[in-house]
Amino acid sequence: MSKFVDRPRYLCALGGAIATLKCLPRAISIIHAAAGCGGNVANALNGATGYMGSGYCAGQALPSSNVGENEIVFGGESRLTEQIENTLKLIDGDLYVVVTGCMVEMIGDDVRSVVKQFADRPLPVLAAETGGFKGNSFKGYDIILELLFREFVLPSQDKDHKLLNLWGIVPVQDVFWKGNLAVLKTLLEKLGYRVNTFFGEGETLENIRNAAAAVLNIVVSDTAGVEPAKVFEEKHGTPYIITPFPIGAYGTEQFLRTVGQALGIEEVFVNKLIKQEKEHFYGYLERLADVYNDLDLQRYVVIVADSNYAQALTRFLADDLGWLPELVVVTDLLNDDQQKQVAARFGNYLSPLKPILVFDSDTSSVKKHLASHWPVNHNQRYYDGFNPAFIVGSAFERDLAESLGVPHLSVTYPISNRVVLDRAYAGYSGALRLTEDLLGTLVGGR
Repeated sequence: MSKFVDRPRYLCALGGAIATLKCLPRAISIIHAAAGCGGNVANALNGATGYMGSGYCAGQALPSSNVGENEIVFGGESRLTEQIENTLKLIDGDLYVVVTGCMVEMIGDDVRSVVKQFADRPLPVLAAETGGFKGNSFKGYDIILELLFREFVLPSQDKDHKLLNLWGIVPVQDVFWKGNLAVLKTLLEKLGYRVNTFFGEGETLENIRNAAAAVLNIVVSDTAGVEPAKVFEEKHGTPYIITPFPIGAYGTEQFLRTVGQALGIEEVFVNKLIKQEKEHFYGYLERLADVYNDLDLQRYVVIVADSNYAQALTRFLADDLGWLPELVVVTDLLNDDQQKQVAARFGNYLSPLKPILVFDSDTSSVKKHLASHWPVNHNQRYYDGFNPAFIVGSAFERDLAESLGVPHLSVTYPISNRVVLDRAYAGYSGALRLTEDLLGTLVGGR
């Protein structure tokens, strides 16, 4: 019997593509899929991402061909042509992208040929093949970036040596994407650079259009955005670096040093910035020293997250906050090479800790992995319970936390038990917010 995913923590490739386009200013998705696909995606996006809402021409308002039985039998290309024509007339946007569902790809609709009919229009109309069977949200994100880098970004022979592009933080899938991008952009600006993040505050489509002028692309992920970076380098000649998503003092210092080395920035300048940021960071953390010790706020912790957050959270909790990570469950669907690359991030801790690391996308398996590491109480006379402890994961881990009688904080998708606006967990400032949320949860009942 083939394996199924119990309560997946992502959408299909179509959902990831729609979520990515939703976060680009004045970009309009045109869904070419069976009736219901758009509505299901909208509900999953809006209800599981800290209640971010639909935004401009998104959610239930997205145009869709809503193919039915007739199109499945005779093909849906004429229906798509009609839908694109009507969308251009009725919806005010600056970029239109046709995204496809499983059904129309299975019947073989030639979407790219349809889109070519609109090549002479004043506004660009592009096509992305995003059938849900191609992968999950992360794959949809990669497909859209590759499309934009190939067909939307303008070639540029002149490089702006003060301009950088940064991606790898998947919008919506990372519920805190906008705040996280703002934090990392601010850090890079302190190094003296301008930064395109594409999906952050104040970004425009022109930033993507002229992204080829950047001197370096920074991918803040071992898995998401790597293939698009290769496409960008092949198409526009811009080199890229891969650096893990940073939370806290250790991770952010490594992020700044990696970028500084790639750009040839003098080490003394990078050291000065790191020193300033650390003084600010520890200046606030030291205020907690008394209460941290007096109330014994150290905890065992289980982390359940995607590959970006899992390594960053574990490093921060172990080396910066002094907690004891016991189990880390990485929920991405990764191939063997990706798993090895991600696993390499879980080592060389400043604290002598080595958490159990497993790769498993099934929500119900988390409890099994914990039980195999920390035996369940079978009414023994003496039992060393998993306490004091904490569960850091998604809204799915709430039931596990309640069964263990331990606190819980939702940090990764899906998040339906928190409202998220501009909160960030990246960098030094984000780690302070994370510390507030974690310890605030512990003392909330006092």
